[in-house]
Amino acid sequence: MINVPDRRRAVELINEAVEAGASKKKACSELEISSRTYRRWTQCGSVKADGRPDAERPAPANKLMPEERQQISSRSMEGL
Repeated sequence: MINVPDRRRAVELINEAVEAGASKKKACSELEISSRTYRRWTQCGSVKADGRPDAERPAPANKLMPEERQQISSRSMEGL
């Protein structure tokens, strides 16, 4: 993950390169990000923070139920 200050700096550098005549795709490539990443970072008019840490993720369908966890714990204690 790239923190917000580093993203802002990357966007500044890309914008500076584009103003100097470089293509946006080439400027992004020099910083090893895709032009799609640049668009995603700047789509609101300002540089967005990474949303992954705050994303809500549903529990996996194959997650063990508390009773199943208890059975596994009990069985592992029997083997000691």
